[in-house]
Amino acid sequence: MVIQVIIPVSIVGALGLLFGLGLSYASKKFEVKTDERIPLVREVLPGANCAACGYTGCDGFAEAVVNGEAKVSGCPVGGATVADKIAEIMGVESNAEEEKVAQVICNGTKENCKTKYNYEGIEDCVSANAIYGGPSACLYGCIGLGTCARACPFDAIIVEDGVAKVMDGKCTACGICVKSCPKNIIRLVPKTDRHMVNCSSLDKGAIVRQNCKVGCIGCMRCVKACPVGAISMNGTLAVIDNEKCTNCGECAKVCPTKAIKSYSGSRTYICV
Repeated sequence: MVIQVIIPVSIVGALGLLFGLGLSYASKKFEVKTDERIPLVREVLPGANCAACGYTGCDGFAEAVVNGEAKVSGCPVGGATVADKIAEIMGVESNAEEEKVAQVICNGTKENCKTKYNYEGIEDCVSANAIYGGPSACLYGCIGLGTCARACPFDAIIVEDGVAKVMDGKCTACGICVKSCPKNIIRLVPKTDRHMVNCSSLDKGAIVRQNCKVGCIGCMRCVKACPVGAISMNGTLAVIDNEKCTNCGECAKVCPTKAIKSYSGSRTYICV
């Protein structure tokens, strides 16, 4: 009776030992070694997991950097500081890009811009844009229903008087708001840019004047006033080349609609 119990138990035990040794050998034989730099890179990342880098999260980005698939400066949230730390780990130069911030290129507040109908649908800019381009009389202006604000993982956007505004102190330039805007009027601009045409309308001047008090009317006064030729026209819309701009402010002084804004380091916009 005892032998009848011992024999099956011994067989099972032997098989267990054999399988265990086999698994141990297989784990050693087929082990995929993890580069020790991956956790080091992951440690210096901000941990936002916002996917602004183009990868599923910070873990994916860290692995991509070590595998040579992503730049060390590829984390927009971490900026130059994180890029320098990653570069040190990887033993390369960071070549970090200039710090940027999101900017809504529109100043068509409820006071400044007319509306063509009262929108009572879903509080979503994409949905409103599907109905005749949204309630704003300007087809190029901010719809102001806060889709970008809800998309921002850092609570860096608020909506005031019908226009989305970015809070520089919270913005990490992740670019998620840029992708969420159906009007494509949110852009990432260098923090050092000090003058901007805060209008996106490509309508003719007469139509702009009819719809908005502060839109660019294409009068070209700024183009003529700029002493360094930093302003050109995209159709009827003035565009400032900030690489040429010397921040003299002459363009803002002559703009009849105050569409050109100058700002301080805090990026609080001031009409000049």
